[in-house]
Amino acid sequence: MDKYTSTIKSMSFLYNELKIACKLVLQGVQEKELKQKSIEENIFMVNSESRKKEIASTAAKRIKALDEFSIEKIANGNLQTSKQLALYSILKTDRLFFEFMNDVYKDKYILRYFIIEDKDLDIFFQKKAQQNDKIASWKEYTFYKLKQVYKRILIEAGFAKKNNKNIEIIPPIMEIEVIEHLKEKGDTAFLNAMLGEI
Repeated sequence: MDKYTSTIKSMSFLYNELKIACKLVLQGVQEKELKQKSIEENIFMVNSESRKKEIASTAAKRIKALDEFSIEKIANGNLQTSKQLALYSILKTDRLFFEFMNDVYKDKYILRYFIIEDKDLDIFFQKKAQQNDKIASWKEYTFYKLKQVYKRILIEAGFAKKNNKNIEIIPPIMEIEVIEHLKEKGDTAFLNAMLGEI
């Protein structure tokens, strides 16, 4: 998996953008063309040139981590499955977010204590900063933004809901077909992080 990055703080879930990109990929659009379409046709409907490029390359990176089954499900599957696989694409491409899901979300799920508080995120980031110099070098604002984005991703993906200042885990219900496919692919670690399984 990739090195630790904090780029997710400006990219977030990008569900609609990923869905658009997946539909285009199924029509045979290549990565380079995706970036071109973003700039020339503004397919992601954003204002700045830099944002068009950023979204296109993030969508392309997430799609690259997927197979045709998952791309098809994001593009044309039911909303719940589509969003679950969009989250899976983030787990596959963002090491720190995957570790958060594995260390915090999954643990809470297993213990049946469904509330994720800010302090849980603080403790997680502190541990990671102790283990990794790059994370330790990040500014306080970066952690503040990451906390917001992680919570927002879980809410938008349907894995949590707001509960005052905290978020509350909503145990996801996943299609058997998707579960079996991810197991066959050898992606059980990602599946377990989403389903709170050991």
